[in-house]
Amino acid sequence: MKLFKFLISALALGLMATVPALHAQDGQAKKKGGMSPEQRIAQIDEAVGGLNAEQKTKITSILAKVQESVMALPAEERGAKGAELRQAANKDIRAVLTDAQKAKFDAMPQGRGPGGGGGGGGGGGGKKKKDQ
Repeated sequence: MKLFKFLISALALGLMATVPALHAQDGQAKKKGGMSPEQRIAQIDEAVGGLNAEQKTKITSILAKVQESVMALPAEERGAKGAELRQAANKDIRAVLTDAQKAKFDAMPQGRGPGGGGGGGGGGGGKKKKDQ
């Protein structure tokens, strides 16, 4: 009987230990898709020093449209074509901003993923051989 109670307790403890790990994985899956239009608006609003209501409405529409377009792409095309769509959206967003806001918007990191993503490796740039 003691063994049975011990096994039930161990099983319950093991189950409780795995629940936080499952929630963490679920949270990572939700974050993987990038920011929602509302989150991106908040980021832009803070970076440019404040957006008015009309700007927020227009930019929300731009971001929702690009998000919908990216999600409609096949998964294997979302990287390259999604980047093109986001670049086009950034141009549309710039058109809504004042000149002062444009400068601040341009200073924002626009890449995705860790470290701003997609910047490339820089490549070479070192000393050339003297023999050439």
